[in-house]
Amino acid sequence: MPQIDGRSSSQDLADLFGSHEGDLAIGGIPLTNLAEQFGTPLYVYDAERIRGAYRHLSETVAGLAGIYYSIKANPNPAIAHVLVEEGAGLEIASAAEYIAARAAGAQPKRILFAGPGKRPDELAYVIERGIGEIHLESHEEIARVAAIGQGLGVEVPVALRINPSATAQGGAMRMGGKPSPFGFDEEGLEAVIDVVSAHPSLRLAGIHLFVGTQILDADVLAGQWAHGLRLAVRAAQHLGRPLDTIDLGGGLGIPYFQGETALDLQRLGERIQDLRTFVRNQPLIRDAAVVIEPGRFLVGPAGLYAGQVLASKISRGTRFLVIDGGMHHHLAASGNLGQVIKRDYPVVAATSRGRETSPCIVVGPLCTPLDTLARQAMLPDLRAGELVAILQSGAYGLTASPIGFLSHPSPAEVLVDGGRISLIRARGSFEAPITLPGGGGQGSHVG
Repeated sequence: MPQIDGRSSSQDLADLFGSHEGDLAIGGIPLTNLAEQFGTPLYVYDAERIRGAYRHLSETVAGLAGIYYSIKANPNPAIAHVLVEEGAGLEIASAAEYIAARAAGAQPKRILFAGPGKRPDELAYVIERGIGEIHLESHEEIARVAAIGQGLGVEVPVALRINPSATAQGGAMRMGGKPSPFGFDEEGLEAVIDVVSAHPSLRLAGIHLFVGTQILDADVLAGQWAHGLRLAVRAAQHLGRPLDTIDLGGGLGIPYFQGETALDLQRLGERIQDLRTFVRNQPLIRDAAVVIEPGRFLVGPAGLYAGQVLASKISRGTRFLVIDGGMHHHLAASGNLGQVIKRDYPVVAATSRGRETSPCIVVGPLCTPLDTLARQAMLPDLRAGELVAILQSGAYGLTASPIGFLSHPSPAEVLVDGGRISLIRARGSFEAPITLPGGGGQGSHVG
């Protein structure tokens, strides 16, 4: 799979998709054709790029870990199905994601259920239908799962999510090493093992460690995994038997912004050699199924979000492009999904890619200054009807956004696979049925 470095431009990322007669193409299909067929705004995903990312990572971690796709990154069952066909398991965080995972073809034993706030009805739903493992994150959750298992007369496989010490930190958004709603603090590991072991309806299979997200440094990632493996040995020693599973978490990042460097899988593979040796030399974890749970790394670079230019205007010397898509469909690109300093995703014009470019601000159609998708984009002199594409958009796009804001139509989602085009989510309508209080369609007095 092609890798990019910190010197790569938006155009370099666009080139990874390919072109048709000079215009941006996905799987050999011009984006303009897809926009004409399905309308804009529009999400488009390339199945071959998803497969390429999975295979490259699978080769890198072979002999150490299997891969479970974190479905929250993009829960469309058609996307998850591509990865299930490749051999991935799925990691979920809700009952709805369990339903999506099953629709994608995942077998119950190949699904892990994590998350700090699982509702009792969600837990009962997945336990009744089968689940590979539930990752426990609070004492209340231990009691709930134990009670459900006892009521159903089944032994529920569980793992303990551990909030690691500060020494294992790294990544753009840190998930541990400080007071956290996620998991049990590392220093209390033995005590919580005793609590779980006291419940006959629970089978403590392993531990789960998730330290941070958007990690681009292979050494940081390998160091976190090493810490997780050491914790696994400690847990097994206290438990008095080998572990069945070790979940080292996800967090593998992709480059979004100028100056960021892609995760070096060659370097990660070099570091993994030592981790393989460590596991082989530890009888209590030697036979455990070690997994990682990447999300954006697998699907992020394979997707783009396309919008049509509605207006090009100059305001006090600054050029603005107003497009028909915005933060309500792609909150992350607007910088309003956890960014402290708002930086631009890679943005390109879909047509006439050789034209001279100049700075502009790309905004959406919403009545708020927050609806800004690029602040320093270098784009041609685009006119109404031309297309803009936001790259690196296959993860944390549509379902991570306030879709209902201002009641604009939701975009379609399309999967391109070797020249085949599949509509995997239909475009929403702004003509939703409305029932007014006190009289249906007739105007009601509002005082």
